[in-house]
Amino acid sequence: MAEEFHFSVDAADEKKRIDVFLAEKISKYSRSYLKKIIEKGWVRINGKNVNPNYRIKPLDNIIVSVSAPEKPSLEPENIPLNIIYDDEDIIVIDKPRGLVVHPAPGNYSGTLVNSLLYHADGLSGIGGVMRPGIVHRLDKDTSGVMVVAKNDMAHTALAGQIKNKTMKKIYRALVWGVIQEDEATINAPIGRHPVKRKEMTVIAENAREAITHFWVLQRFSGFTWLEIRLETGRTHQIRVHMKYINHPVVGDPVYSRRKNPFAIKGQALHSYKLGLHHPRTGEYMEFTAPVPEDMASILEILKSRE
Repeated sequence: MAEEFHFSVDAADEKKRIDVFLAEKISKYSRSYLKKIIEKGWVRINGKNVNPNYRIKPLDNIIVSVSAPEKPSLEPENIPLNIIYDDEDIIVIDKPRGLVVHPAPGNYSGTLVNSLLYHADGLSGIGGVMRPGIVHRLDKDTSGVMVVAKNDMAHTALAGQIKNKTMKKIYRALVWGVIQEDEATINAPIGRHPVKRKEMTVIAENAREAITHFWVLQRFSGFTWLEIRLETGRTHQIRVHMKYINHPVVGDPVYSRRKNPFAIKGQALHSYKLGLHHPRTGEYMEFTAPVPEDMASILEILKSRE
């Protein structure tokens, strides 16, 4: 059901922006949300749609109709899943590139979570309705091994290992340029980009500590094949740090401006190995996922050129 509000404008509110006026009158909604519903045409003044910057006038008749929020409903989907390990507490999978980990508002299907709901016999609820079982995540176009919690005990234990930096995360990546150092550490804080709000960047203000270690596995003409270990787990950390040292990940659609010369969609970044202590037994376990065929093919092409 839609929720409807009616307002009349008096002299004291004359010339206020409509979004400002509504934010003052309807405290349950943020100004940014009210601006969106104005743009959607859910706010009518004297029977007409207006822009958020409309200046209200005395005797304006304002009607606001807000639709009830869509209740998320996640359905199990038989999406193929490469399961590496499965027991009563955890499930370890090899996520393919191109698969989104969890649903977002307005997009509740076709994700790893939908697949897990089909294949797993239970998931933890700590992550909420939208992220059942999800303790950590991989970007849509990053492939490889990740662990999912099947109950709240496992979720709490795994989250603790991430927080205490005892979970081992090893990646493989092909980056632009020839890195001269055999190994190095990037210690540079990461935060939200001040202008491009969907991107992360190395920045001093409103940032969190981010530490990435890497080792050179092989150098090619114009490229370097790396093994990377994350000490922290910031959003897009490897991709942002490699851009920061001017060696962006090949195929990265966000953090590399270079044209991808290979037949790969998305970044050449793979979660290769995951080490953890089993949440119930405490036993240390390691899981690996071989690099996908398209990345392996790129390596063969580069080797053949040497």
